[in-house]
Amino acid sequence: MQRVYDFLKKCGTYYLATVEGDQPRVRPFGTIDLFEDKLYIQTGKVKEVSKQIQANPKVELSAFDGEKWIRVAGTLVRDDRIEAKTHMLDAYPNLKNMYSPEDDNTEVLYFKDAEATICAFTEAPVVIRF
Repeated sequence: MQRVYDFLKKCGTYYLATVEGDQPRVRPFGTIDLFEDKLYIQTGKVKEVSKQIQANPKVELSAFDGEKWIRVAGTLVRDDRIEAKTHMLDAYPNLKNMYSPEDDNTEVLYFKDAEATICAFTEAPVVIRF
């Protein structure tokens, strides 16, 4: 999982896909965190992406580092603990002007039953399950 985290952190931006009814939705994200041996993302509960994840927690993300790309598919699980939110916001202090561990909006979610695939045109894919 460290390799997946390092890859996404290096990319800076990844694209998260959710589903709304029968319509796929994709948007850029930039938050990624390792906390208690789990891979976390962050959003706001008031956002449509949060509502889509709660309706169908199966998501996929993708990122490209200029040479290789990654796809991570799995189920997102909300973690409402202050400790998880604090860890994420400490990793991204610029978000503290919009989010707080104590507010009802900050949402952190971790991947469960996930599979990451790192690909390149010149190498065999590497699959990492966590």
